[in-house]
Amino acid sequence: MSTDSPARSADALRKDDDTKAPAKAGGGAVGALSNWVDERTGTAKGFRYLMKKVFPDHWSFMLGEIAMYSLVILLLTGTFLTFWFVPSAGHTIYDGSYEPLKGIQMSEAYASTVNISFDVKGGLIIRQIHHWSALLFIVSIMLHMFRVFFTGAFRKPREINWIIGLNLLMLALVEGFAGYSLPDDLLSGTGLRAAQGFMLSIPVLGSYISYMVFGGGFPGEEIIPRLFTVHVLLLPAIIVGLFTAHIILVMVHKHTQYPGPGRSEKNVVGFPMMPVYLAKAGGFFFIVFGITSLIAGLVTINPIWAYGPYEPTMVTAGAQPDWYMGFADGALRLLPGFLEFSIFGTTWSFNIFLGAIALIPVLFTIAGAYPFLEAWVKGDKREHHLLDRPRNAPVRTALGMAAISFYSILFLAAGNDIIAIKLHLSINDITNGLRVACVVAPPLVFWVTKRICLSLQRRDRDLVLHGRETGRIVRTADGKFFEAHEPLDAYARWQLVSFETNRPLELSEAADGHGVRRLGAAKEDLRVKLSNFFFSDRIEAVTPAELAAAHHHGEHEALEATAIEDSHPAEFGGHLHGGAEEITAGHAYGHVGEHAGDRD
Repeated sequence: MSTDSPARSADALRKDDDTKAPAKAGGGAVGALSNWVDERTGTAKGFRYLMKKVFPDHWSFMLGEIAMYSLVILLLTGTFLTFWFVPSAGHTIYDGSYEPLKGIQMSEAYASTVNISFDVKGGLIIRQIHHWSALLFIVSIMLHMFRVFFTGAFRKPREINWIIGLNLLMLALVEGFAGYSLPDDLLSGTGLRAAQGFMLSIPVLGSYISYMVFGGGFPGEEIIPRLFTVHVLLLPAIIVGLFTAHIILVMVHKHTQYPGPGRSEKNVVGFPMMPVYLAKAGGFFFIVFGITSLIAGLVTINPIWAYGPYEPTMVTAGAQPDWYMGFADGALRLLPGFLEFSIFGTTWSFNIFLGAIALIPVLFTIAGAYPFLEAWVKGDKREHHLLDRPRNAPVRTALGMAAISFYSILFLAAGNDIIAIKLHLSINDITNGLRVACVVAPPLVFWVTKRICLSLQRRDRDLVLHGRETGRIVRTADGKFFEAHEPLDAYARWQLVSFETNRPLELSEAADGHGVRRLGAAKEDLRVKLSNFFFSDRIEAVTPAELAAAHHHGEHEALEATAIEDSHPAEFGGHLHGGAEEITAGHAYGHVGEHAGDRD
């Protein structure tokens, strides 16, 4: 057959093809650019997922946002300061506009910092914003981690994020110390001298580490450039990387939320990223920036010109570290002197090493191990996306408060000399009193906090079963008097009953049928003991059966009271003593959530 037939030719087959140019993407130039990028990178799907991401709305979640926004402010102001700061310990003669320092010999680092404060336009306000943002960054991380701990947000699958947060806090402490040591004023130089002494207290390796860090004997000329590199390049890169990983994991795991109607382990009730949450987050960033700038403009911090340049032969009277390093300095002051001793001609300064070097990694290691310890004690391998009310986890809350009390005592000890001067007391008495408090206060705070949590749980239980007291007295037909109770609505009751009651584990037989001790019996014994420590004292959550029985002041009177109430509805305008409103167990514990989800 001929291939030249018009019916079979290639041109005939293509005669109906659309030869027009493809339609342009909507959105004008921006839409065309977005389409071009998506065709080559495939980012549209991820971007759509991000824009539809739902975030719950609760004030406590802003603590983490404050930390993130403070980090952004730190990066912006820090970049500005690097344009004029000279990271050098080289000597120079000051000839700037600040008259009291003219003609004084100082390091180039100190001279450049004074120039930023007095000769660079806006330099002082930027310096102060940078310093205040650093303090706000650290305190917001600490408060955010308190919220995470007390609500149980560290549980599976967020253990990695908890460890990332701890590392962020520890790096922020080091970053802050490096930052306020850079100006090389008398106060920061005193801090560096103390740091060098801490390094020397490290057994065996101390002198080598000090020599390596300072580039020889103290103070040397290498420490300022090295601190600058660490403060401006190394630590910020690590912190930004960890922060990015933290946010990505929040996206992957979905956000935690407080329990309530319509909220479960499988959903998130809140606002989408675009446009609601993005607008709120953007506005909140400028609020944080504005408040930080206001504080920086009104309250002076780190006035280095008042301290003067660092001289190794001088020490600032009443010198104190920044508040976030105060607990380590307090531990250093409280440790007894007999921990320093000599063996075989070598001095071991554990009175310095334990407080200044070992304390921080030990405390952070304990905090990092806690989520795994709690999960092991409970035998809990489930994912948790609903948060606990602190009162519903009394031992965890008590442990957290005991740790805070321990930290607070160490923090107070960092100012024992100032307290002694201001209150005209003996510094030895203050130090000994704080030593005793370090041992006595944490267990006492633990016990008091635990009892308060259990009492609050009892109050919640009573409130669910009996409702709120109205002060209105009702007389029944047979002459009895009762106080009418106002019932809780289903939404208020939901929060009080939606938690799990953990019970202690039971000890299994330590030996098998042949009298041979089981493998891992000691480990199991420890787990049972810890389980009893955590859960032996508990208040059971109200069950639907208890709620139904409480409505009629006792299970045995339930049917009889129902009949009386149905026949005399006008007499039961409120609930009698012991009553909560008549409601089915399913409506009280499950069906309400459907309406709550709609309302949210």
